[in-house]
This record gives sequence, C-alpha cells and structure tokens, in this order.
Amino acid sequence: MNPAAGPRCQQRLATLPPTFTTAQARQALLSSRDLASLVTDGDVDELTRGVYRRADAPETAHTDLLAVCRRAPRAVVCGESALALHELIDDIPSAVHIAVPRGSRRPAISYPPTVVAQYSAETFDLGVEPFEAAPGEVIPTYSAARSVVDAMRHRGRIGESLALSALGRYVRRSGRSGVGELQHIARELGALSVIRPAVEAVLA
Repeated sequence: MNPAAGPRCQQRLATLPPTFTTAQARQALLSSRDLASLVTDGDVDELTRGVYRRADAPETAHTDLLAVCRRAPRAVVCGESALALHELIDDIPSAVHIAVPRGSRRPAISYPPTVVAQYSAETFDLGVEPFEAAPGEVIPTYSAARSVVDAMRHRGRIGESLALSALGRYVRRSGRSGVGELQHIARELGALSVIRPAVEAVLA
C-alpha cells in the first residue's frame, strides 16, 4: 500500500461495519485496489466473493453464515443450519442452508458451500427472527419451531432420524407453550397432520 494512502484507508475502513460488502466499501470511498491492499496487509479478511470482514472485528464461530447472508440479503437461514443454531441437532452442517422466496432468483454461492431452498412466498416470513451471529451483527433465521416443522416437512431430504431427533429435543425443552407454537406454525404451513402425531408420540 502507498504509505500516504495507509492512514486514509484505515480511516475509511473504520467507518464500515465489521462485515461489509464491496458496495459498502465503495460508498466509504475504498477502491478495489484499496481493498486488495487491506487484505494483503492483514487488515481485512475476504470471506467470500464481495464480502469482507475487518481483522479487528469480534471473533465469531459464524463467519460462514455472515458471509452468505451478506451475499444474499433476502435469504433466511433455514434447515440444518437453523437447527444447529438453535442447538436442536448435534451435527455440524457441511454447508450453509438458506431459503429464498419461490419465484425469486436463487443465489449462486460456491464458497462457503451453500444449499439454497425455495419456500412459498406467502409463508416465507413466518417464524423469521434475528440471530446475533456476532456482537452487533444479526442475520435472519427461522425460529426453532419453524425449523422443526420444516425438518418434519422435508424429512425425506434431511433424514427422518434427524428430523425426529430435533422434534423430540424441541418438545422436551420448550414444554406446553412450545408445542402450541409448533402447532400454530404447522397449521399455517399445512403440516399439522404430520406434526400432531409426531408430538403425541414424543409426549407418550
């Protein structure tokens, strides 16, 4: 980096959030060459194409989720990734699982490995809640109840044992109020006939 440009770049970098996009960097008047120099100097890490994280940002175990959600701002963390965040499964997903509304463009993200599902636009926002992936940085994630219902709906794809295990853990942890929320979500998604007998089996 040009020695004279160093302080200028550092000042502009300091105005950016911990995880930022190329577009945000441009708004802060950082050029592509500036970004490349900051990466080379170790001041910035490139998480994925067009998404960066400041080296002085707080540590987090969720950089992959942050990277994907910044690349696909309309997406919601779903499936196995959401189940893992809610500690409803012990497995560590091998890819980031996100959902986008059916009919919208599917993000093409090769790294981090990403699995994209398309959910009905009418119920897409049902159960979406913020998850703090790093201090002060939130990403949209499906709630524990929505994630369990989705797992049961798609158990043929993610595995019946995994879906049932998540359901059992959710019911035992959340109690009667959690079961009510589970049934509400299932009713809205037309999956009550799947959820009700499974819950009764867990409670038996």
